[in-house]
Amino acid sequence: MNGLLVIDKPGGMTSHDVVSRLRRITGEQSIGHLGTLDPMATGILPLLLGKFTRLAQYFSSAEKSYTGTIRFGFATDTYDAEGEPASAAIHPELTLEQVRQVAARFFGTMQQMPPAFSAKKIAGKPAYKLARAGKQVELKPATVHIESFEITKLDGDQAAFTLSISAGGYVRSIAHEMGQTLGCGAHLSSLRRTRAGVFTLSEAHKLDELQQLAGNLSAMEEKFVHPRSLLPEMPAITADAPTLGRMRNGNQANLPEFSSAPLVKVFAAQRDLAAIARRVAGTLFQPVVVLR
Repeated sequence: MNGLLVIDKPGGMTSHDVVSRLRRITGEQSIGHLGTLDPMATGILPLLLGKFTRLAQYFSSAEKSYTGTIRFGFATDTYDAEGEPASAAIHPELTLEQVRQVAARFFGTMQQMPPAFSAKKIAGKPAYKLARAGKQVELKPATVHIESFEITKLDGDQAAFTLSISAGGYVRSIAHEMGQTLGCGAHLSSLRRTRAGVFTLSEAHKLDELQQLAGNLSAMEEKFVHPRSLLPEMPAITADAPTLGRMRNGNQANLPEFSSAPLVKVFAAQRDLAAIARRVAGTLFQPVVVLR
């Protein structure tokens, strides 16, 4: 089973939990997710199935959008509501304007320190495993880009927000740093991913919905994102038999329709993605991923 499914992840499940359940539902063992969601978080989790897992490299830079809430008054060791308090609880008297002024600092390209409880690797080991074992976690700042960050409401110690951030950015770190700046501590209390690249909640499916389709291959595949919609930055071509034959054997082929596109999606039929090809010179393309 080859394709891309957009899942509306429920709270309380890890991204790996979602992969495991989808393996049981579909019978497909080769499944990978595009961008981890913390267990507490809900929302969009795109998953590649079968041979489409080889396309993961082309989704790595997708921007993400979120809604959520930040609780002010104390920090936690994980920077979110699932962690242990890392400071004494207080009852800050904040105004919406104060919180918005601090939020305005989180805009554009900046350096961000990932949480100690994160999937960032240290000497090949995830940082969260070291943190749980009580070991020292030394992470380096990462460059992130925040396209937008708006505090939409302040209700007591809870601030609602919307945010768009580059791949690899941590919303938890923003909440934690805001608490440090305001001098009252803070942590992420809820999070929902509403967009991942071109994927939105309108095309996301719940696991219980897919469970009802277990064993019905054709019905399941109707839930996949249409292959022509994937990687819209790459133009698509339906190649003739000789061209497909050359590319499926790893050989270069001439695609006269394209003279400037760096990468092209090559289809054998309307839904049959056969290869991703890279332009090497002029209209000559080399297949870099062959799917069938």
